[in-house]
Formats: sequence, structure tokens, C-alpha cells
Amino acid sequence: MSLTLRLYALLLGFCLDLLLGDPHWMPHPVRAIGALIAGLEKLLRTVFPRGERGELAAGGVLVVLVGGISTGVTVLILWLCGRIHPWLAFAAQTVLCYQLLAARSLRDESVKVYRALRDGTLEEARRAVSMIVGRDTDRLDRTGVAKAAVETVAENASDGVIAPLLCLALGGAPLGMLYKSVNTMDSMVGYKNDRYLYFGRAAAKLDDVVNWIPARLAGVLMCLAARPAGFDGKNAWRIFKRDRKNHKSPNSAHTEAACAGALDVELAGSNYYFGTLVEKPSIGDAMRPVEAADILRANRLMYATAFLAMVLFCGIPLLLSLA
Repeated sequence: MSLTLRLYALLLGFCLDLLLGDPHWMPHPVRAIGALIAGLEKLLRTVFPRGERGELAAGGVLVVLVGGISTGVTVLILWLCGRIHPWLAFAAQTVLCYQLLAARSLRDESVKVYRALRDGTLEEARRAVSMIVGRDTDRLDRTGVAKAAVETVAENASDGVIAPLLCLALGGAPLGMLYKSVNTMDSMVGYKNDRYLYFGRAAAKLDDVVNWIPARLAGVLMCLAARPAGFDGKNAWRIFKRDRKNHKSPNSAHTEAACAGALDVELAGSNYYFGTLVEKPSIGDAMRPVEAADILRANRLMYATAFLAMVLFCGIPLLLSLA
């Protein structure tokens, strides 16, 4: 498939994501990747011996198998569709691009938290935010719930929207699926706890590598999008430059810093995870308290960043190809 057709498929897929999101009844490749990871983990833990070396080896094999199978199946699907008809391959590319993007679903899930804060009880808000964050939510007050949702939108703007857009623009659905497989492995096994400290290390390190450029690019794009979206663009740049490294992960704080600066709020800080208080530096300045409406503001900023990315990754290359 030509670059031009691939970019048109990305443009259509992006529009489908904004219109439809991820209906739960529709089969989704990320759920298939998750099932593959769970099945292979169970198998590999029986094949490789327990202990540091065995689990490190098993985790390395998991990364190779999941990445290879996910990418290989995608290439095979596109090839088979192309053998039937070129437009069927284009349609398959479009659907895969649509399913690998998560802007609408990120917005929908975070807005559930906003509605619970606006219309429901604190318990309902905690329950809603627990579906999209990894921290303990039973200690959060309303401000803490709102802050958790804003942080999730900001962080996932990178690995759920900008990074997949970049991969899809550069390598189409196969590269996008490879990225998504790495990202899904990190979210499932990339924890520093007793179960995954060694088994998940390869996935976590690879996720750090593949997100190094996208995370920084996403932070810059979010700063550029802040003022056109109606936020504090100057402060977004200031906080981005100052606080983008305020996280144990080398990639997670870039968009959080840009978002905190744009909204003039303080994000991150210490939180409880699995009953243990984890000390973390804050990001941004507490120029005002975080409120429920900041969830909507964060989503507006995320959408503006996504549109800017589409102009750079897809719109400009298409115009150049037409010229």
C-alpha cells in the first residue's frame, strides 16, 4: 500500500475513533493482545525456572513472542485482504488505525468520573476513577479524584493517542500494532512488585525505549496546543521545561507537566498503591485547586494536541504528496 493511501486510512481511522470510540461489543485487538499475554505468561512460567534468571529469560521471550505475533498477524491480515482486493486492504488498514487510537475512549471514561463528581456521591466518583487509574482510590477526596482523572488524561494523551498516531503515520497498522503490544505488555506485567520485578522487566524497559521520542514530542505538542485551546500556553512551556522529569518513569511526566502548566494546577505527588504510600514529586504549581471541570479541560487540551499531531503527521504529508 502506498504512503498516500496509508495516510488516508489513518485520517479516516482518526475520524472513526472520534465518532465511535471503542464499543464494548466490538472485538478489539488490544483485548486479543491482553489475552495472548495472559496465556503466554502462564505457559512461560511453567517452562522457565523460578528465580531471577529464569524470570528475566521468560519475560524476554514474552516480549519477542507477543511483539512478533501481534505484528505478524497484522501483516498477514493486510496481505490477505490485498490479495482479495486493494480496497479491502485499505478498509482493513482504516479499521486497524481506528482501533489502535484511544482519544474518544479516554474522553468517555474520564467524563464518567466528571459526571460522578458533579451528580453522584464520593463513593461513585471513586469507583469511576478506579477503572482508569492504578492507585488506591478509597482514600481520595473529591479533589484527589479529579486530580487522578486529569493525570490519566494527560499521561494517556501520549501513549494512547500521540504515540500510536506517530507509529501509524510512519509504518501503518503493523508498526502501530507492534507499539500497542509493547504498551499493553508494560501495563500488564511492567510492575516492580514481587510477581513482576524480573518477569516484567524486559517489557517495562522496552516500553521506556519506544516511548522516549513520542513522550517528548507529545509534551511539546501539548504546549503548542495549549493557547489555541484556550489555556495558559506560556505557563505550559514553563512547567514542561521545569517538571517534565519529575517522575520515576523517564516518559510519564512530559504531558502531565504540559497539562499542569496549561491548566495552572498541581498534579502528581504522593499516593497510595496497594496499601503503601509511594512518595512522588509534584508537577506544576498549585495556583488553584483541581476541580471536576478540569477533567473536561484536560480532554479539550488532549483533543487539541491530537488534532495538531494529525496536521503534522498526516495533513502536511498528504498535502505534499498532492503537490
